[in-house]
Amino acid sequence: MAKSDRRIGYNGHMSKPYVTILGKLIRQLARLRGGSGSALPGLIIERIDPHFMERTLAPLPHGIVIISGTNGKTTTAKMVVELLEGQGLTVFTNRTGSNFTRGIVAALLADVDLRGRLQADIAVLELDEAHAVPFIAAVKPRYSLILNVLRDQLDRFGEIDYTTNLLRQVVEATTDTIVLNREDKRIADLAKVATAQQVVYFGLASSLLSTFPSDDELRGEPAEARAHVKADVTLEAFSHATAQFRLGTTEVSTQLQLTGIYNVYNAAAALALVRTIIGPTLDESKLLTTLSQITPAFGRGESFHVEGHPLELVLVKNPSGFRLGLQSFDPKKYATMIAINDNYADGRDMSWLWDVNFASLGAYGVAQVSGLRAYDMALRLQYDEVPIESVESDLNEALAAFIADHPDQPKRIYCTYTAMLALRRQLGKYTHVEAIG
Repeated sequence: MAKSDRRIGYNGHMSKPYVTILGKLIRQLARLRGGSGSALPGLIIERIDPHFMERTLAPLPHGIVIISGTNGKTTTAKMVVELLEGQGLTVFTNRTGSNFTRGIVAALLADVDLRGRLQADIAVLELDEAHAVPFIAAVKPRYSLILNVLRDQLDRFGEIDYTTNLLRQVVEATTDTIVLNREDKRIADLAKVATAQQVVYFGLASSLLSTFPSDDELRGEPAEARAHVKADVTLEAFSHATAQFRLGTTEVSTQLQLTGIYNVYNAAAALALVRTIIGPTLDESKLLTTLSQITPAFGRGESFHVEGHPLELVLVKNPSGFRLGLQSFDPKKYATMIAINDNYADGRDMSWLWDVNFASLGAYGVAQVSGLRAYDMALRLQYDEVPIESVESDLNEALAAFIADHPDQPKRIYCTYTAMLALRRQLGKYTHVEAIG
């Protein structure tokens, strides 16, 4: 092949000049056909040009950040992106939340120019434990943030020690700094495999430890000793919309628009990571101002206005998340709906619903139960003596009835992942719903 017929890309791999244009075209066609454009284009480009992702991400001056763990990735990644942007960086991220490498490739296709160049300073990527492994085989992150390890969708990823091992591989692949949850012993112990990497921790004041129990503590097992290491950022206290953090040796207080107590602890993780990335040039005043303005990620306490009243979506994936969700939101004056699916992305094994205490809903009841596992959920509520108004498996019909039957009330829906996506699509018939892909 003549030299004029090819150009040499990153790491000596041949880059085909038509790849980016073809990928953008496929992505646009997928979106026109009603898809999100977050899977098919990436799959095709991966096959045509296997090194597209690593070549495109390699030149970023601040490198790549991986955010992983079983709970809180999407909201934490959103916080990190907005905090870094508040410090003046241009950030690439997989905004659709697609965890596969092909999803990242598709997201890159949306952002690169026609020559395949990405105009960004840093990449912040949300990756779950299993999908992070093929990514790090191709691209090494400069920073990684490991949030937690909980029994989440175990029919997909196996036992908790297996999940921890996947996260260990992310830590080992990180080239610069690892940010770890001091209060999760399995996560804190990952520091032992860090060799040349710097390790930074985020954590909790001792008075808050019982609010955020470990996976073992959730199951009634004796609490193991937590790591006695200094955290760069600790959550000291919170109440309603105000949180207090210790940043290094300085204690600060800020208002938050984030809902859910789990998101407040995620904010501590995001702060620790951003402080690490920016370093001594960090503008702390801008950091706190930006944090106070961040709203929840889609479906994670996201609020819409439907017929003059708020309607909130709260994503639930496992006992810890559901428990903290119920603890975060007062059911008084709200009409409540629960939508449970068991598609692959939700996890097939829904037995975890029996590890959640629903007694807090007893005084006010549940207006609507829906989803593929609606009757399983209804049975679980009956055991906790929670009154139920209606059970309707079809999500579209259930949502329509829920809105029509409670016209003068604010509303809240607890939902699994695929139920949340379906409900967001249906809510678009009632109000503006921001696109996620």
